[in-house]
Amino acid sequence: MYAVPLRQINHKRLLFTASLVLTGSGTGWADERLPSIDVISTTPLHGVEIERTRLPMHTEIATDEEIERQQSLDLSEFLNQRFGSVFLNEAQNNPLQPDLLYRGFVASPLIGLPQGMSVYMDGVRINEPFGDTVNWSVIPESAIAGINLMAGSNPLFGLNTLGGALSVQTKNGFTHPGAEVEVSGGSFDRYTAQASIGGSRDNLGYFFTGNYFDEDGWRDYSPSESKQLFGSLTWQGETGSLDLSLSLSDSELIGNGALPEDLLEEDREAIFTRPDITEQEATLLRLGGQRELGDEIVLEGAIYFRNSQIDTLNGDDSDFEECEEEENEGFICEEEEGGEEEEEEEEVVLDQNGNPIVADDDVEGGTVNRSKSDQDTFGLSLQTAFLQPLGGSDNQLIIGVAADRSEVDFSSDTELASLDESRQAIGSGIFVEESFTEVETETKNLSFYFTDTWSVSEQLALTLSGRWNKTEIELRDQLGTALNGDHSFTRFNPALGLAYDINQGVNFYAGYSESNRAPTAMELTCADPEDPCRLPNAFLSDPPLEQVVAKTWEAGLRGSMPGLSWHVGLFQTTNDDDILFISAGALTNEGFFDNVGETRRQGLELTLNGSLADNRLDWFLSYTRLKASFEENLRIASPNNPFAVDGEIAVSSGDRLPGLPENLLKAGATYRVTSNFSLGADLQYSSDIVLRGDEANLDDEIDGYTLVNLRGEYQATDNLKLFAKVDNLFDKEYETFGLYGEADEVLGDDYEDPRFLSPGSPRAFWAGLSYRFY
Repeated sequence: MYAVPLRQINHKRLLFTASLVLTGSGTGWADERLPSIDVISTTPLHGVEIERTRLPMHTEIATDEEIERQQSLDLSEFLNQRFGSVFLNEAQNNPLQPDLLYRGFVASPLIGLPQGMSVYMDGVRINEPFGDTVNWSVIPESAIAGINLMAGSNPLFGLNTLGGALSVQTKNGFTHPGAEVEVSGGSFDRYTAQASIGGSRDNLGYFFTGNYFDEDGWRDYSPSESKQLFGSLTWQGETGSLDLSLSLSDSELIGNGALPEDLLEEDREAIFTRPDITEQEATLLRLGGQRELGDEIVLEGAIYFRNSQIDTLNGDDSDFEECEEEENEGFICEEEEGGEEEEEEEEVVLDQNGNPIVADDDVEGGTVNRSKSDQDTFGLSLQTAFLQPLGGSDNQLIIGVAADRSEVDFSSDTELASLDESRQAIGSGIFVEESFTEVETETKNLSFYFTDTWSVSEQLALTLSGRWNKTEIELRDQLGTALNGDHSFTRFNPALGLAYDINQGVNFYAGYSESNRAPTAMELTCADPEDPCRLPNAFLSDPPLEQVVAKTWEAGLRGSMPGLSWHVGLFQTTNDDDILFISAGALTNEGFFDNVGETRRQGLELTLNGSLADNRLDWFLSYTRLKASFEENLRIASPNNPFAVDGEIAVSSGDRLPGLPENLLKAGATYRVTSNFSLGADLQYSSDIVLRGDEANLDDEIDGYTLVNLRGEYQATDNLKLFAKVDNLFDKEYETFGLYGEADEVLGDDYEDPRFLSPGSPRAFWAGLSYRFY
């Protein structure tokens, strides 16, 4: 029987062993001294696992030991360093706010990106209900026991799993006993601290951990702070278990984003306008349980409550200026651009009291955009695993249901401001009347799913899966009726495939899967090309959007031998009615969401992991070739693109999607110099990328780059460990993201280049120590 109730095994030891001897993972090291136990959970709930070579898809796993050894700041940084096909861009230039891209699909904290991955922690979906965004700062790294990355449009992980699903399992007192403290510090005045304690007595276990992060940032005016707490109480009986956990996070992150290319060449630490502050408080309370209903039936479920309060304050430039027409003289106007043969029209701006705003230095040159969201989610999931043989062969059938209900209160406004010498927006106390937004949304999701993996023989396993999703979104405008709306989306997504052991060391897999993403409340209220939104503030009464449907084909070979494991695979994901954010305003954060037809992401993945020199040298190599393209001809707005005609660009089938490298190479090694001293290095190469707003591929790309990082670790005593690392060893200057704006409106006529780029962080050094008490 290859399916095992998780409660019956030492999870920490199992995942550690699995990661060291793996088939096609991008993280572990092959070790011929250990037996191969390579299993994974196929659903967000981690109660039942299956051999990975039985599944018709590519998967990757990692453990807390590997994360600790890598010295990663958080989960997203670890994934970028060690998992193939994962790429980070630093659009915000904040280490806790990266955009994570996997096979060309994104999981990001930024509204305005086409979110295409689902992220779970202990079976609870972490994507925010309002925009499907993923806030990496809510996942405490010191609480992570293991992570699973499932490739493709896996329907079992529900909405938003267009390109992949990431599932995190946390520690408990039975699997992670002991107490430990860790502190570190170094470049950018960054200081981190974490502490944890866990243990068990009889049937009861406990685990508690806390993380603290503080830095000034490497760019001007960019300090950030983040705090996380996590605790769990676990009861284990003969035939069942219960786990109660609470996760809390509180962060204030400043990411001042892209800056004009002309300014970048003068000072890479500079900012354009400021501040750009995101404050978030998040709570997750979860009760999960598992019970064996006989020898071959396992029941598992979870109920949970999530709250996320996010406040943003963005100091920006302005598209409000003194009126030019004689009849509007002395007031503030907003220009509305016409076509080539149309004259620009101007409209007098009214304040919060409905009065025309008088032109004055205090209200020109800048804006302060604020937003507040309070998001509550109640949810439950329940599944039953049937492990009885079918036709005399092993079979694992899982049937489940998941439901959640989210309520969101959102408000936003825009205050007219001026910019001081540091380009900080100084509010005037005068607000734009039409900018006030208050909307309440309610989203209900209901899903039924199943998956069955049948081992027809010792060599062949067949898998059939499916999930039916229903999403209902209700919008209620609190200041009128313009934003009111009711939307409903329903779809059944199938998946099927096979895995075949060609011989003892080589496995072939092939599969097809589908998944869908319903438009979020954010997208549904910001979809009018005639009236762009200013993210994340403005909302409008807009035409409806269609749901996105992703269809993935993939096939590959994976295998292992003493001292080496490998994987090579091909994949293709086609999105129907893909939703993208179209840049369509004077400001860099102004635009609208739209269905852009069919897009495709296809490519090749290669992974090698090995061990040499009597297992003292562990190494890895991964390469991804990605072609991400539009598959239909269309015209989209891009008014600041220098190659645009009448504010539009013509996109042709085959044009590259913005922000995605075609080639991604990672390599690394760790050498154990002595039994208590090790050195490691890793390298990452990323090829050029297209700017957002240049979907027609008319402008020059952002150059590719190569980064090299070093790390070291010394076990001074049984309890004390010292560690250090250097990122970007050769101090490479590089950029990871770009878009268009109007720099000259703020900086003057000498800054005419409309390209805005996000610089990558320079060379940095950190060192620290950890002490384990027992």
